[in-house]
Amino acid sequence: MRGRLTVMAAAITAIVAVCVAVLALAAARGRATDYRKEEATAAALRVVFMIKRDQVPARLASAKGNAIQVLNPKGEVVASTPSLAGRPPMATFRPPADAITAHRVLCPPRVLSGCREVVAVRAFQPDGDWIVYAATAVPPWYVNMTTLLRMLVVSLLIVALAAGITWRAVGRTLAPVDAIRAELAEIAVTDLGRRVPVPGGQDEIRMLAETVNATLDRLAAAVEQMRQFASDASHDLRSPITAMRTQVEDALLYPEDADWPAAGRAILVSLDRLQAIVTDLLTLAMLDAGAPQTKDTVDLARLVEAELERRPRAVRVVTDLAPRVQVTGDQLGLARLLTNLVDNAERHASAQVSVTVRAEGDMAVLQVLDDGAGIAPEHWETVFQRFTRLDASRKRDAGGTGLGLPISRHIAEAHGGTLTIEESTAGACFVLRLPLRPQ
Repeated sequence: MRGRLTVMAAAITAIVAVCVAVLALAAARGRATDYRKEEATAAALRVVFMIKRDQVPARLASAKGNAIQVLNPKGEVVASTPSLAGRPPMATFRPPADAITAHRVLCPPRVLSGCREVVAVRAFQPDGDWIVYAATAVPPWYVNMTTLLRMLVVSLLIVALAAGITWRAVGRTLAPVDAIRAELAEIAVTDLGRRVPVPGGQDEIRMLAETVNATLDRLAAAVEQMRQFASDASHDLRSPITAMRTQVEDALLYPEDADWPAAGRAILVSLDRLQAIVTDLLTLAMLDAGAPQTKDTVDLARLVEAELERRPRAVRVVTDLAPRVQVTGDQLGLARLLTNLVDNAERHASAQVSVTVRAEGDMAVLQVLDDGAGIAPEHWETVFQRFTRLDASRKRDAGGTGLGLPISRHIAEAHGGTLTIEESTAGACFVLRLPLRPQ
C-alpha cells in the first residue's frame, strides 16, 4: 500500500506538473510572440521614418533576424534586407483603409520558409501609399530549449519531492498498523489476554485498534465459553456413562446374585439422560448452523393446549389463553420452546405453573410462571448460557441438561422474537415475545 500510494501521488503530481508546465509554456510563448511582433513593428516603423525622409537604401540592414521589404505605390519591391534581395513581395495583404498597420501569421510567406509573423505598415506619401513588410519567426511551442529544460527539471524535482513526502507520510501513518499486525500475528489461542497497541491520535487507525481489541475481548469470551461448554458437556456426558458402567460392572461381578431387571431399568434411566443431552446438543448444533425452518401459521393458544394434553404434569397448570394470537414460524420449534419452558417451570414449581397467552400491540406474548424460589436478577442472563444450572437460587434437578433454556432463546431469536425473565411476585417468570402474524 505504501508503494502504491507513493506511485499514485507521484503520478498525480506529475500530471499536475505537466498541466502547469504546459500553461506556463503557453504563456511564455504568447509573451515571446508579442515581443517578436513588437520588434518587427518597430523595425518596420524605422523604415517608414526613412521613407518619410526619402532616404530608403536599396539594401536594408538586417534587424535582429527580421526580414523586411519595402513596396512602392506600384507594388514593386524597392528595398529589402539582404536575405530577400531580388525576391517578389512576401505578402499581398495590406492594412485596412482606416489603419496603418496589420499583421498575419503566414505558414510560410511566399519567399520565406516556416511560419512567420508578418507585419504590414502603411506609409502615406504624396505619390501614394508605401507598404513595409517585416517578418519575424514564430517561436516554437517550447519557446526555447532553455525554458523547456528549466520546466522539465522543476517538474521532476516537484514529483520527487511529492513522492518522498508521500512515502514518509504513509510510512508514519501505517506504522501503527504494522504494530497492530505484528501483535496480532503473535497472539495465539493460549494467549488471548494480549491486546494490540492503541495509537494516541483520534483517527481511523485508533478506531481500528479499539475495534480489534473489542473483537479480541469477544473472542476471548467466546473461547472461554467454549472451554466451559466442553468441560460441562464432558462432565454431563460422563456422569450417565459412569453410572451405567458402574451398574454393569457390579452386575458382572456377581452375575448369579444380580437383579438384572433392576439393573436394566437403572441403565435405561442413565440412557434416557444421555439421550436427552445428545439430543439437545444436536439441536443446538442445528440451530447454530442456521437450519432452515418452516413458515407455518401457529395459534399459540392451540399450541399450548396441545402440548399440555400430551402428558400429565406433576403440578397444577393454570392457563389464561387469549384466542387468535397467531404467529408465523416453525410449529415444531415453537412446540419445543414451550415444552422446555413448561418442563423447567414444573421442575422448580412448588405447586402450580401458570401459562398465559395474549397480544400486546403488534407482539404475541407467551408467559410461563412458576411459584418456586425464583431466580435472582443478577442470574437472569446466566441461566440462558449453555449447561448453566444455578445451585444457590434453584435446587439442582436430576432431569435437566442445562441446555433447554439456551435452546429456547435460540428458537425465539430465530423467529425474530425475544425470551427474557421478568419481575414477578413469586417464582420465575419467563416471557416470550414474537411478532404477530398480519391479519
